[in-house]
Amino acid sequence: MSQQVTRFVLGLEYDGSGFSGWQRQGDNAPITVQQTVEEGLSKIAGDEIVTVCAGRTDAGVHATQQVVHFDCFVDRGAKAWTVGVNSQLPRSIRILWVRTVNNDFSARFSAVARRYMYVIRNRDVSSAFLNGKVTHISQELDVEAMHEAAQALVGEHDFTSFRAAGCQSKSPNRNVKRVSVIRYADYVVITVVANAFLQHMVRNIVGTLISVGSGDCPISWVKVVLDQRDRTKAGITSPPHGLYLTGVSYSAECALPALPSAPPVLAGFI
Repeated sequence: MSQQVTRFVLGLEYDGSGFSGWQRQGDNAPITVQQTVEEGLSKIAGDEIVTVCAGRTDAGVHATQQVVHFDCFVDRGAKAWTVGVNSQLPRSIRILWVRTVNNDFSARFSAVARRYMYVIRNRDVSSAFLNGKVTHISQELDVEAMHEAAQALVGEHDFTSFRAAGCQSKSPNRNVKRVSVIRYADYVVITVVANAFLQHMVRNIVGTLISVGSGDCPISWVKVVLDQRDRTKAGITSPPHGLYLTGVSYSAECALPALPSAPPVLAGFI
């Protein structure tokens, strides 16, 4: 009689500073979040665990609400999958919650939207405490101009101008549901919500909006860049350490916790 497999879904957060991105890269490669999480899960499961995530983050990118699923022949219980696994992980990764789901659920393909937030510390002097957690820009940014320019990205478009050269996605089309640029005291926060993202898409959008906010390019330039479908026409790729995956949305039928979370550096503002 064959054993019955159970599919579990986890919510987790991590500081991506010490990792070479989410995705496992093979033997003798730099350590990744996926590799570390799978090793922790495998110790508790007593078997090799393979995870699937909602969104693969780049090296140095953080997450306050990543979602992953995995299959296992045994159920160790909620406490083991959270407290127990956390005891096997570095302090920079925490399992927040666990649920069992139907076997047709996919952390990646069942997701209907992802939310990223990019945090800029916009003041003369950089912070002594936030190195690796925000991007510092000393020149004052025109947030209103950035927000207005960003609205050209809302809707379904070909985002070739904002994808990495090495992006392996079959289609450059994505549906951006919302973009906002808001100032909170010394912080400028760029939020992008979309059905899915291309490699480096948010970081390239941020670099382009910074060119508008600094006055180097007009508000209308973002729409021109989008229509040109040419990566060389857009702004620079912003550093990874200001970027956070802060929420993944699923249909109500999935019955998962709806816990999008702002970056900790914004506590007290959002």
